[in-house]
Amino acid sequence: MASIRVQGLEKSYKDLHVLRGVDFEAEPGSIFALLGSNGAGKTTIVRILSTLLRPDAGAAEVDGFDVTTDPVKVRESISLTGQFAAVDEILSGRENLVLVARLRHLKDPGQVADDLLARFDLTEAASRRVATYSGGMRRRLDIAMSLIGRPKVIFLDEPTTGLDPEARLEVWKVIKELATQGTTVLLTTQYLDEAEQLADRIAVLHEGRIIANGTLAELKQLLPPATIEYVEKQPTLEEVFLALVGKVQS
Repeated sequence: MASIRVQGLEKSYKDLHVLRGVDFEAEPGSIFALLGSNGAGKTTIVRILSTLLRPDAGAAEVDGFDVTTDPVKVRESISLTGQFAAVDEILSGRENLVLVARLRHLKDPGQVADDLLARFDLTEAASRRVATYSGGMRRRLDIAMSLIGRPKVIFLDEPTTGLDPEARLEVWKVIKELATQGTTVLLTTQYLDEAEQLADRIAVLHEGRIIANGTLAELKQLLPPATIEYVEKQPTLEEVFLALVGKVQS
């Protein structure tokens, strides 16, 4: 059974048609990327799937539950991380995690926090106020908070917006690990390289419609084969930057 199933989804705001019949499915434990420019409708889809917005037409299921008729069950199955880290800067990293664990009525919230701090490589910064964290550390903490309660599906709405190249790689590593451990990840992004690096399947959303949907290999087959030319490979700017600051991309 698909973790996420969307059929004929439509949404309009007065005369603005944001979604015009969207269809796609995401398999359990996979990373599904919604790739599109600003205004394509990516965030609207996430808001509908997370029960924050009702569609005008169509149907959507998350973890087997209908987002319209069974929203409580959907919310129990998901977590949502938006474009900006939803962390309390006054509290420490550990205090943020303990607070969420208590709000979710989990047993031993301190142990839950410590386990997540270790998993996201934040143990050494656990007692520091989040205001002192880097962008990458804040985003890792934000994702860690979203995993409290072990949701089966997590929505990451442009999770690397505003991050520097090093921080982006940190977040990419975390996202890959989530899928490896069985979490279904719906990732929205406008960065082509992000979708290419992370996604098992990629859906291209344009003007409210899915215009292509497949694996990276399948999408590449949509274009005619390129003429082979032998040229000297030049390093990318990202490779140059990471080499200069002493980071090597794995």
